[in-house]
Amino acid sequence: MAKIKVTLVRSTIGALPNQKKCVIALGLGKTNSSNVLEETAAIKGILVKVAHLVKVEAAE
Repeated sequence: MAKIKVTLVRSTIGALPNQKKCVIALGLGKTNSSNVLEETAAIKGILVKVAHLVKVEAAE
């Protein structure tokens, strides 16, 4: 599977509770924190919910 790097670029203050849980599930805490994840269907679904809060790029 391909690897992707997910970075939290906006704060979760004011976000819906389920969006905050999705950010935590991605392994992100504070703004500008990053995590490298496998690109699975579950991760893609989470990224759709929080697309306005994160930046996604291909990892090497």
